[in-house]
Amino acid sequence: MTRAFTADEEGQAMRYREDKPGDLDRARAAVAAWRDQNPEGTAEQLVAAIGDQFHPDYGPVLRGALYAIDQDRGTAK
Repeated sequence: MTRAFTADEEGQAMRYREDKPGDLDRARAAVAAWRDQNPEGTAEQLVAAIGDQFHPDYGPVLRGALYAIDQDRGTAK
């Protein structure tokens, strides 16, 4: 399920307590799928490609998930 955020939601900082339990799992799955399709892609390309599916402040979480996935796969740079 892809969810784009509205202009009303943008500009407001996301707080940890606003994070829903499934958001991190959904982010990990989306990042893993993106990495499978883009083995040489950068974190910036990741955020540009799938960042609109998440809260605008979720970029650091997506980059962190990418790093963790690359670590698990032994491909971290």
